[in-house]
Amino acid sequence: MLLFKLAFRNVIGAGLRTWLNVIVLSLSFVTIIAMQGLYKGMQYQAEDAMMQVEYAGGQYWHPAYDPYDPFTLEDSHQPVSGAAQRAVAAGDAIPILFTQATIYPQGRVSSALLKGIPPEQEIMEFPSEQLLQSDHALPAIVGTRMAKSNRLAVGDYLTVRWRDANGTFDAQDVQIVHVFSTIVSSVDAGQIWVPLERLQSMLKMPNEATLLTLRQGLTDPPVLPGWDYKGLDILMADLREMVTSKQVGGSIMYLLLLFLALLAIFDTQVLSIWRRKKEMGTLMAMGLTRRQLIGLFTIEGGMYGVLAALLGALYGTPLIVWFATHGWEMPEMVDDFGFAIASKLVPSYSFFLVLGSTLLVLATVTIVSYLPTRRIAKLEPTDALRGKLT
Repeated sequence: MLLFKLAFRNVIGAGLRTWLNVIVLSLSFVTIIAMQGLYKGMQYQAEDAMMQVEYAGGQYWHPAYDPYDPFTLEDSHQPVSGAAQRAVAAGDAIPILFTQATIYPQGRVSSALLKGIPPEQEIMEFPSEQLLQSDHALPAIVGTRMAKSNRLAVGDYLTVRWRDANGTFDAQDVQIVHVFSTIVSSVDAGQIWVPLERLQSMLKMPNEATLLTLRQGLTDPPVLPGWDYKGLDILMADLREMVTSKQVGGSIMYLLLLFLALLAIFDTQVLSIWRRKKEMGTLMAMGLTRRQLIGLFTIEGGMYGVLAALLGALYGTPLIVWFATHGWEMPEMVDDFGFAIASKLVPSYSFFLVLGSTLLVLATVTIVSYLPTRRIAKLEPTDALRGKLT
């Protein structure tokens, strides 16, 4: 306890030098916590949106299906039968059918992905019920990105051409009955959604599907022969890798700030040891051991971290609370990133995130404070009293 009292007195007595170090180190505290919370919030928002709108509880893919290779769509379909049919009938899964198509909006030509989904499905939070609006024309819904890029609006007609299971080309006019908005671009950009049964009939693929989407909450996914199961860890791997790469890139900034603060503390310790040689000799002559003297200077350095944490909490807590409440408005161009990034990022701060970041900085500060004190291990009291330090 005596060492802590003496270390606190020495740190406070250093005056301006102490507070400059504490301010810079507190900025590192706040920056690290704020940035980590931002990345966590971005990941949670994106994962939640993708689960609600697209992946639900996971998916079963046709073995030949590759979402990054449109040429696999021609063979990526098979009948929904057996265990798969029972899962659909029980409401545990919904079939979705994909095919490559060409659209002709307003005299122009463009490629698109034609997707069939059961209008009455309730597994995904997707406005598929809008596909029940039209009894005559083929109803279709598109996302805001698709509508913007092709200048489509509710009530518009456009011609869609496709090739059926026999390789025969056919075409039909579809009517846009709804335009939905979502941050998940993978169900929006370049895609047109139509009723599943109508698409199966158009493609001459009765009761066939490209993939099955499972209901959320299934603890034990059923075994479906002939289908490849893709859990959420696989489906969201790209998103998590993207967030990890952003964290690595963002960490460079606050690591530089932390390095500057640690360098200042290291220099302060070296200067303090050099200027306080006679004080160290006096303390050793009064019975303080070398180990205790090293501990004294190490505690002094560690107190910079404690004061920085308190100062950071004083002005950082209101900032982080405001940040977590109001979020960070993102520019419109994030829609083109290909990932589910919301227009407003809301950071997520947990107790363990704050505690882990604080302990990491405190441990780093303590280690940096200890390094210069190693010179005290060979210090003789008589040499210190004469002002000699080797």
